[in-house]
Amino acid sequence: MSASPRLLSLDAFRGFTIAAMLLVNNPGDWGHLYGPLGHAAWDGWTFTDWIFPFFVFISGISMSISLGRRAALGDDKLSLLAQTARRAAIIIGIGLLLNLIPSFNLAELRIPGVLQRLGLCTLLAAPIALWWGWRGQLAWALGLLACYSAIQLGVPVPDAQGVWHTGSLRPGEDVGAWLDRWLMDGHLWRQSKTWDPEGLLTTLPAVASQVLGLLAGQWLAAQRDPAEKAMGFMVAGLACLWLGEILGAWLMPINKSLWTPAYAFAMTGWACLMFGLIYWLLDAMPRPLLRARLARLAQPLVVFGMNALFLFAVSGLLAKLLGFIKPDGQHSLKALLYAPLQALPLAPVNASLLYALAFLSCMYLIAWCMWQRRWFVKV
Repeated sequence: MSASPRLLSLDAFRGFTIAAMLLVNNPGDWGHLYGPLGHAAWDGWTFTDWIFPFFVFISGISMSISLGRRAALGDDKLSLLAQTARRAAIIIGIGLLLNLIPSFNLAELRIPGVLQRLGLCTLLAAPIALWWGWRGQLAWALGLLACYSAIQLGVPVPDAQGVWHTGSLRPGEDVGAWLDRWLMDGHLWRQSKTWDPEGLLTTLPAVASQVLGLLAGQWLAAQRDPAEKAMGFMVAGLACLWLGEILGAWLMPINKSLWTPAYAFAMTGWACLMFGLIYWLLDAMPRPLLRARLARLAQPLVVFGMNALFLFAVSGLLAKLLGFIKPDGQHSLKALLYAPLQALPLAPVNASLLYALAFLSCMYLIAWCMWQRRWFVKV
């Protein structure tokens, strides 16, 4: 693979993922959602459960390409690791800052979070990317998932009421929930209080998901025909989906909050299939004119993808401000903006979706303006 051109498909896939996240994170009313636009209640998965592991997978691909390219040019690996660690620390810091807003109450600060997990995965996957080839990376991914499974199924822990469990995967009863309460009691997700979907222990299988992304990046960098690469992603995707179903039946069910091995493989499978299709259409298509037309159609996704992390952070800040600011002293700005949509002759779920689409459109306007001016925020 050439060192200079960007992969249009990777930018488009990143853009699809951030657009999906903005859509599902900003409904008009959390009580009125179409099923696919909300997380699975516990076991199982929905469209929304694709999004976070897609980000982790993309991060793995990007890390593999960038670190591999710079290491091949002779950059010192320890210096690359230090730079990646600084980037991870910045991502974690942004996540903590967003959690502080608007109260800035350290006593109730939620320590885990989406950006915090992305930062930790980046930090922990970097040495695996720098010092191991594809065989070592595969061994790390499988080892992390095996270690996590052994801990979750074999270590007895008490739940929040003091009742001991071994291998329980019910909310708040697993080893990860106990560890989070022990280390971060009072600083967990406020909707649950006794467990956190981005807790410490479940970071292990999330790192495994990022390492599987590293393997995808290795495949992209291989000296092979682009059509063969696209087909490889499709085959790998189907294999991971099959493995996810097997693990879900025999080991632990597919579960996003626990990031079970079944979930890690199933979501990696969907990521491979989605990315393989986009890669074929935008980078591997053998007909240049058709590929150029498809690239124009995919431009909105590319616009989103060029500033994905910035847009996620800004959207989180904007959503908090819309809920916090009360122009009339009683109703939040979000409620005032949402009221005209609720007054339309629409079902509540459609009004809620319309608000989410309007929010997404505003974020696209920001992304487009930045793209037009070539403002690309790098961390």
